[in-house]
Amino acid sequence: MLVSLLKRFGVKLSLNDPRWGRNPEDDRKAQDGRRPGDGPPDLDQMWRDFNARLNRMFGGRGNNNGGGDNGSPRGEMRGAGIGAGVIAIIVGFIWLASGAFIVQEGQAGVVTTFGKYSHTTTPGFNWRWPYPFQAHETVNTSQIRTAEIGYRANVRNKQPQEALMLTDDENIIDIQFAVQYTLKDPVAWLFNNRDQDTTVRQIAETAIREVVGRSKMDFVLYEGREQVAADVHKMMQTVADRYALGALITNVTMQGVQPPEQVQSAFDDAVRAGQDRARARNEGEAYANQIIPAARGQAFRLQQDAEAYRSMVVENATGNASRFDQVVAAYSRAPAVTRDRMYIDTMQQIFTSTTKVMIDSRANNNMLYLPLDKLMQQQAANDSQVGSKSGPVQLPQTGQPAEVSQALEAVRQRDERSRDSSRDRETR
Repeated sequence: MLVSLLKRFGVKLSLNDPRWGRNPEDDRKAQDGRRPGDGPPDLDQMWRDFNARLNRMFGGRGNNNGGGDNGSPRGEMRGAGIGAGVIAIIVGFIWLASGAFIVQEGQAGVVTTFGKYSHTTTPGFNWRWPYPFQAHETVNTSQIRTAEIGYRANVRNKQPQEALMLTDDENIIDIQFAVQYTLKDPVAWLFNNRDQDTTVRQIAETAIREVVGRSKMDFVLYEGREQVAADVHKMMQTVADRYALGALITNVTMQGVQPPEQVQSAFDDAVRAGQDRARARNEGEAYANQIIPAARGQAFRLQQDAEAYRSMVVENATGNASRFDQVVAAYSRAPAVTRDRMYIDTMQQIFTSTTKVMIDSRANNNMLYLPLDKLMQQQAANDSQVGSKSGPVQLPQTGQPAEVSQALEAVRQRDERSRDSSRDRETR
């Protein structure tokens, strides 16, 4: 800007130009008495020519034809003052322009006055008083920052002093996790703490050690990973707010949780043994779930059968008792008829379920055998042959038909005598 202004006034600033700062007429006159090769122009003369040019621009004087104080010391001092004023104005303009700054989208500008917080600017073009009065610092509030605990850049690049932790059951585990956070208060981020990124990393390490120290090893390794990450997230945000760090914890990600490398093989053996135990337990539970319901069902069926049998016995006994009461009542009214009826029913019941009949004869004759089963079979065969026609049933021929008829007659007579005697007793 200064160069363009001087060019507009006709001042050339090229040091390679031998006529720099000279009037063409004065330069021509000076060159008349000089031979080629005498050397560079005089610096004092160049300064006087520059002052004279400034006098002509601002004071309207200083040409060779007019009589003035161009060549006098007073004129030189005046020209030097004017030149210094112009330079001061240009320098002041540049100084004021140095207070302008631009804040990008997603950032915030924090302005300080003599090192003390003044205000926060919004994205866009902003201006402040230049140094040494005010200064500014741009903070990226939309950037997602990451703090790595237990490793650096790669999980294989472990940091044992950060990764190894002691659990509640006195076991050592190796944990690598990452913390992502943003800035919610740029002023607090700049002025409330020193070395903020290191502070976030230390807060994360403190939180994870406290959470792991209250948990069992199996819980941290398997089912409790998400719970541990959530507890660390909550604790980190609480500590960051207590320190007025100005950071917002957005996410805690577990990169790796495992036993130390020195005991990894033994731990794998223990894990496999635990899996075998769990498998055997599941098989036992499956067998128990299969056997126990079947046994319970069988026990319930036996119980129901016993209940049914008891009910049947009780009902049969009750029915028999009721029938006996009815028989007793009928017997009291007609003893002979009731007794004969009971005898006939009993004999019918006995002969119905018996295929052989033994007859006791009072005579000295041999015991006779009545093949009632054969007779019944013959009767059924005759019925099938005859069909719907009725006819006499032919008894099978036995070896002694006369003796059989005599035995039947004797039985009939004995029954009649027993009935007669019973009637006599009843009449008496």
